[in-house]
Amino acid sequence: MASNGSESTPHTGIQQSRNSSVLPIEIDPDTIDYAWTTTLHLADIHQITVYDASYLELALRRGLPLATRDEQLAAAAISAGATLLPTR
Repeated sequence: MASNGSESTPHTGIQQSRNSSVLPIEIDPDTIDYAWTTTLHLADIHQITVYDASYLELALRRGLPLATRDEQLAAAAISAGATLLPTR
């Protein structure tokens, strides 16, 4: 089988885990204000899960690009006016 360089190895998770520890991760204090309104609305109109809609809502509200390989979420993001990061 040909290798495209994207296969996962036992060390991949360790390296990703090390890299994620330096990311500026924060809890969004405003999410609760949008969870039962905007997020549910996005899930409903775009027919995506609430889980996916929460990422879309955050990207839209904060004006941040969204990275996803999920085709349905990507289509919803484009339809809603979010910016998508290239993932391939």
